[in-house]
Amino acid sequence: MKKNDKKTEKLIIKTLTDACHILTESVEGFEWLTHFVDYDTFPQSLEIVCIFDTEYSLSKALQEHQDSFIGSVISDKLQSINVPLKNNAKQISFDSEEACEKEHNSNWTRRLLSQ
Repeated sequence: MKKNDKKTEKLIIKTLTDACHILTESVEGFEWLTHFVDYDTFPQSLEIVCIFDTEYSLSKALQEHQDSFIGSVISDKLQSINVPLKNNAKQISFDSEEACEKEHNSNWTRRLLSQ
């Protein structure tokens, strides 16, 4: 990873951590988020995965259009550091602790790499 990419990565982590704090306080069942990026094709390669506690919480949040709120919080935070998301629907996805436990024995590394 290039020096400039390392700086950008640290800034993205800090910014997404701020977004995560807002979302855990604002969206019922929201637990945490993570991201992946290939700096050779940045920023369009940036992907964010938002994790809920249960499938029910995730389903309820989607029914209540909380995905739009989540997307706007993440997008606004990233925009503040000049990292635009080109397509929220493709770059932000959702999952749950419950699904990971059932399908991958709570092994998030394996689950996220298989997506």
